[in-house]
Amino acid sequence: MTQGEATVVKNAGSHYELSELPVWRLFPAVLRGRIRLKASQITNPVAVGDHVRYELPDGEDTAVITEILPRENYVIRRSTNLSRQAHIIAANIDMAYLVVSLYFPEIKLPFLDRILVTCGVYGIPATIILSKVDMYREMAQDQVDAFHAIYEGAGYRVVDTSVVTGEGIDALRDSCRGKVNLFSGESGVGKSSLIKALDPSLDPKIGQISTAHLQGKHTTSLYEMYPLATGGYVIDSPGLRGFGLVDLEKEEIGKYFPEMLRASEGCRFTPCTHTHEPGCAVKAAVEAGTISAERYNSYLGMLEEDQKFR
Repeated sequence: MTQGEATVVKNAGSHYELSELPVWRLFPAVLRGRIRLKASQITNPVAVGDHVRYELPDGEDTAVITEILPRENYVIRRSTNLSRQAHIIAANIDMAYLVVSLYFPEIKLPFLDRILVTCGVYGIPATIILSKVDMYREMAQDQVDAFHAIYEGAGYRVVDTSVVTGEGIDALRDSCRGKVNLFSGESGVGKSSLIKALDPSLDPKIGQISTAHLQGKHTTSLYEMYPLATGGYVIDSPGLRGFGLVDLEKEEIGKYFPEMLRASEGCRFTPCTHTHEPGCAVKAAVEAGTISAERYNSYLGMLEEDQKFR
């Protein structure tokens, strides 16, 4: 029997592919039953990016995952229809790239803000990629500038990209070098096209936009890691339509809005929910325009969501 440690590079439901990184040599694996039972509140006990121990019986070509090693971090979301269950998107990530498009499909800021909060909770650096800028920059430069002002003002890096003109691709490729990088976002925003632009030898599925609702059609059904020819790895995740918060108390949510955390030092009361208290510096900053109303409304929506799932 052969024993070893490897990284999960593909999750196809009950079957996995592993590789002993940095060597890229894939082999199939299944999960030992008792591990699955221990993670009953998680829809996927093993995630892409997990480091695992495995056994490969003599004469067999499929390994058995025997242990999931401790995670440095992970991105997790509440399942959309199962309020008590959650899904781990990926684990052991160096950088999360959150891909958004102002149009085609139209951006939903509360969705983006929920992912940013989750990355903050689990200590994952996040960069926002504004894709398809060639399609709308001339007609909507004001909106592009406003988006940058909101999120760069909050403290995030925003990178403009276009797979058509090549804008931002070289800088993005350099940023990914030597790291495990998660690409995530709503359906249709261009994640798979960006990955292919980073390394043309890769072939992630590329989807189309539904003209009826300008929403992305689901194309990526698997969570999968790819090696970049220039170094590093990218994890392509299925397009998401919802993102519920997990393991976060109502009183903690404001701490993961960097601009609100900075302003809250001036609040009269501690703790402050930034909703009804007198002398709230966060509400004053919203009224003054130094904290965007859009981000504050996202925060209020998360408070309401937290109450719904209690």
